[in-house]
Amino acid sequence: MQFSRTLPKELVHRAAVAEVFLTDAERHSEDELLLAAQLPRRHAFYHDTLGPRTHHDPLLLLEACRQGIFVVAHRYLDVPTGWKFLLRAVEFKVLDHAALTCDDRPTEAVITTRIEHRFRSRATVTGLRLRCTVTIGTGEALLARITYCWMPHGDWTRLRAGQRGALGLSDVPVALPGAGVDPALVGRRDPANTVISPPRTTGDGTRTARLIVDTAHPTLYDHWVDHVPGMLELEAFRQLALTAAVSAGAVRTPTALPVGLAARFRCFAEMDLPLRCRTAPVLPGADIECTLHQPGAVAAEARIRLADPDPEATAAAPGTFAAHGAA
Repeated sequence: MQFSRTLPKELVHRAAVAEVFLTDAERHSEDELLLAAQLPRRHAFYHDTLGPRTHHDPLLLLEACRQGIFVVAHRYLDVPTGWKFLLRAVEFKVLDHAALTCDDRPTEAVITTRIEHRFRSRATVTGLRLRCTVTIGTGEALLARITYCWMPHGDWTRLRAGQRGALGLSDVPVALPGAGVDPALVGRRDPANTVISPPRTTGDGTRTARLIVDTAHPTLYDHWVDHVPGMLELEAFRQLALTAAVSAGAVRTPTALPVGLAARFRCFAEMDLPLRCRTAPVLPGADIECTLHQPGAVAAEARIRLADPDPEATAAAPGTFAAHGAA
């Protein structure tokens, strides 16, 4: 595997070369591929933390895996460029906290990618479930599963028009404005990297906040999409869960890392509707349950596990979801 240059940005659906983390791809069998990734030492979004920058954000590794879903589809299953993709479900767990350690060089990782399931129509494959094992050095750092599908541009246009029309929305969405949370409350230095409003807590311990969309964000909106991207939804879950966990004493600091997550996307989250994130009351030793609501629907749901950034930290995986929905 080579780490000297990135794969073409169009292949991984990125607009900025700086946001491309994959550097190579090699097919080993009908169902197994290797992907190479170089993780930056300092990334303006994934390494923005008030804590010591000693470990990679697990969501950075997940993003490298997410970029791989396009490589598998375009390069090895002949899905045409220009087709549209939907995330159905995402899950990951950190296998080795020590393997996430950063040093003074970019991190080279190999992602063993296995096709676990092919979703089919009568004529062709329409989606996949991939199992991705991220190895850094000699250690397996993270295990992820991603379920997704694809469709021609015309089908996508009809699908989007149907949902937006049913909600009474115009053809061109405009993100609702809103003020972000104090970045220190979610372990961030840069206010531009906050994605929720100041949270509120009800009497039963439920915590809520609005998801704030910034379509100029160079990572979360690397290129224009007409809905809220799945990775932005996961970041909103992470940030709200951090505030809830710190308040409940489940973790000591808002720089705690997500060490396990299982999420499913039920429908498109519309940026021109109020999007309300909610966490259930935090229970000792349990995963934090999160939901994203828009008028008339639950757009996404997740369970997330956080751990303080101690070298000896270990992770247990949240349970997986059996059903999948569009996002």
